[in-house]
Amino acid sequence: MSEVRHVRLRAGGTSVLAQTLRPPWEDPDVADSVRDTIHRVRERGDAALVDDAVRFGAPDFTPERIRVPKIDLETAARGIDPALREAITTAATQVRSVAEALVPTNKSVAPPAGQMITVRSVPVDAAGCYVPGGRAAYPSSLIMTAVPAQVAGVDRVVVASPPGANNRPSDVILATAYLLGVTEVYAVGGAGAVAALAYGTASIRPVAVITGPGSPWVQEAKRQVTSVVGIDGFAGPSEVMIIADATADPRVLALDLLAQAEHGPDSSAVFASDDPELVGAVDEALGELGPPVGAVTLVEAGSMHLALELAEAFAPEHLQIWARNAREMAMRVRRAGAVFVGRNCATAFGDYVAGSNHVLPTGGAARFASALGPSTYLRRMSIVDIGDDAAEVLAPSLVALAEAEGFPLHAESVRARVEGRP
Repeated sequence: MSEVRHVRLRAGGTSVLAQTLRPPWEDPDVADSVRDTIHRVRERGDAALVDDAVRFGAPDFTPERIRVPKIDLETAARGIDPALREAITTAATQVRSVAEALVPTNKSVAPPAGQMITVRSVPVDAAGCYVPGGRAAYPSSLIMTAVPAQVAGVDRVVVASPPGANNRPSDVILATAYLLGVTEVYAVGGAGAVAALAYGTASIRPVAVITGPGSPWVQEAKRQVTSVVGIDGFAGPSEVMIIADATADPRVLALDLLAQAEHGPDSSAVFASDDPELVGAVDEALGELGPPVGAVTLVEAGSMHLALELAEAFAPEHLQIWARNAREMAMRVRRAGAVFVGRNCATAFGDYVAGSNHVLPTGGAARFASALGPSTYLRRMSIVDIGDDAAEVLAPSLVALAEAEGFPLHAESVRARVEGRP
C-alpha cells in the first residue's frame, strides 16, 4: 500500500513539484522484450501468438482459437446480467453522441490566386482496438475505442483482447463487442497482439490504426510499430489532480483520490487547496477510508491561483475542480486531458458514462495531445484544382522557389504548362 505524501506549495515551486508527481515508467528491459516479441510475430505469425497465449494462462490454446466465432459473441451478450447490458448500451450512447459532434466537415478554400483546395476527412480502412484483460475485464475501454471508430466511418473495426484459462477473452468483452456491432474479435494479448494488428498474420489482417490502453509492454509495442500504423498515443499510469476550496466535501474528495489510486500502485492522485483545514480533513478522511493503492499527494497551496499553476505544470490526465468559481477556472486550463467541473465532477463519470472519452494523454502529454476521438481514425487529404488563371499567377513564384532549392525540373514542369499558352 502507498503512503500519503504532504507538501506545502509556495510561489516558484510548481515546476519542481510537478516533476515529482509523475513516476517514471519507461524501462529498457520492456523495450528489449517487446522488440523480441514483435520479431517473433513477424517471423512466425500465429504460432508466436499461440506460444504467448499458452505462456500467459491459456494452456490449451490453438491457432483455431485466435478468431472468436460470432456465435460466441452473441452467446456472451445473451448471458450477461441485464443491468450490465443496459449500462453498456447507455455508455455507448453517451460516447457516440459526443463523438458524432466531433466529426470534422470537409472544407473548400479559394486562396487569393484563385485555385480551389478541398480538404477531405477520410476514414482509415481498418482500426484495431486493444482491450486489456489482465486483472479484470474493461468493457468501457472497448466502448471508448470502438465507438469513435464507427462514428468516423471506419469500415473494419477489430478487437484484440487476451484469452483467459477458457481460451477466449472475457465474456463481458465479447458481449460488449456484439452489442456494439463489432464481430471481428481476436483472442490475442500483449505486445504480440499489437504486432499482429500492425503486420498481420495468417489469421489477422493488418489494420491502419491501433488504439487502446494496456500494460507497459502493450504501450511500448505501440511505440515500436508507429512506422507502419497510426496510434492514439502512449498510455502511461493513470493520473488525477483535484483542486478544491472550502466549499468541497472532504470525504467525497478522499473517495475521488482513492478511486483514482485503485488503478494501480503507479497511479498518481494529487489534491491541492488553499484551505489548510480542508487539506487536513481530506487527510483524515483518507485515514478512515483505508490506505490508497497508488500514490496520493496532498498539497497545501498558497492560493487557488497557485494550485491551478501546479495543474498546468503537471498537465494531468484528469483534472477535477470543485470551487465557487470552478467553471471560470476550468476555462483557463490549457493543459489537461479532461476537466471535470463542480460538486458532481467525479472522474469516474468520465471513465464510464459522461460521453467524453476516457482514453486520454498521460505523463504530461496533455501539453500537446488530445483525447481519443473520431479524428484519431481520420486522415486529412487535399484535393487541389488549379485553373488557368491561378496557374499564371502562381507560376513565377513556384519557378523562383524551385530554382532556389536546386530543382530545375520542378520549374520546367510548370513553365511547360503556362508558357506559350494562347
